[in-house]
Amino acid sequence: MSAEGLAVIGSMGLDGIQGRGWAPRFVGGMTLGADPVAYAVALAAHGRGVALDAFTVRKQAKDHGTGKRVEGCFASGAAVVIVEDVITTGHSALEAIAAVQAEGGRIIGILAVVDREEGGKAALEQAGYGVEALITATELGLR
Repeated sequence: MSAEGLAVIGSMGLDGIQGRGWAPRFVGGMTLGADPVAYAVALAAHGRGVALDAFTVRKQAKDHGTGKRVEGCFASGAAVVIVEDVITTGHSALEAIAAVQAEGGRIIGILAVVDREEGGKAALEQAGYGVEALITATELGLR
């Protein structure tokens, strides 16, 4: 969550999205891990003149306020990239996907900062989603 980290991840994340040819209107994922990534990517997009805003997915809807799981900049029918800080099993991304689809979002891909290479990326791809990871655990020297 450092300013420098947000600048680096935002720019790299937007590059990853655009490199895949994805053109989402919104990015977001499960709170709390996805939040700084989504916000950083949205800010980087703004700096480049790209219309891309962020949302967050709550673990569960609250019984006050809007009562929704998907909060922030979001509209039904829009193209969405789900973001993750790390992919391990893929469960968190699938949970975010289900919540966004329940609100009418159209998932066009998944962006992760780190793929821990523990089967999550393969599981998400097997479920039919393209996954862009900025770096792997091996590339970080963690495997």
